[in-house]
Amino acid sequence: MNFRSFFAKSACNANFNLSNEQIDKFTLYYELLIEWNKKINLTAITDYQDVALKHMIDSLSCYEEKVFPLDCSVIDVGSGAGFPGIPLKIFRPDIRLVLLDSLNKRLLFLQDVCQKVELSSVEFIHSRAEDIGQNIKYREIFDVVVSRAVAKLPVLAELCIPLVKPYGYFLALKGAQYQVESDSAKQAIAILGVELDHTREVMLPGIDDRRAVLYYQKIKNTPKQYPRRPGLPEKKPL
Repeated sequence: MNFRSFFAKSACNANFNLSNEQIDKFTLYYELLIEWNKKINLTAITDYQDVALKHMIDSLSCYEEKVFPLDCSVIDVGSGAGFPGIPLKIFRPDIRLVLLDSLNKRLLFLQDVCQKVELSSVEFIHSRAEDIGQNIKYREIFDVVVSRAVAKLPVLAELCIPLVKPYGYFLALKGAQYQVESDSAKQAIAILGVELDHTREVMLPGIDDRRAVLYYQKIKNTPKQYPRRPGLPEKKPL
């Protein structure tokens, strides 16, 4: 079995109905990831089964139709190798996607992927989340803000929530300790203007470890002092 056939089977088992064209795009994405990973450090996970499940299907696991309206604006904070932003874009081509990362060489990889996989309406931003969160061009304009494997939730909340528009959503893709992180972030959540809408546990086909997606909805504007200057959210979490 190769990546394409394994991914197609796994997507079907996870209840994602993908066209042959979409499966081709995911396959090309995988090939580019492996090729670029020889030059720059993008991921420690390179086995095709693990990439299919632990990166791509896991990225799609945050998708809920009510959270992602037609033509919605989505920003992936700390996009890294493109998860979850690029899988979501392949699955829902109408999404207007922004990929944000602080390392330019990762953005070069993401640009190469989007060009070769033929993904349009994608913007690439080389910046820290603390800076873009205070930029009037991007502050509180996104329908959905997603982030995966970037920081603990009390820190991540401060980096992401200032970008969410009122009544939009902040989605945090988390691992086995998601409940502990959720509890530790309650003060930050209250300060930053969102509430926990719901939590959905995720079971990846053939994998036993616990994962979950936490869905926070913006109920009021984030106070202007957040996010604080670069580095401070990590040093002094809310």
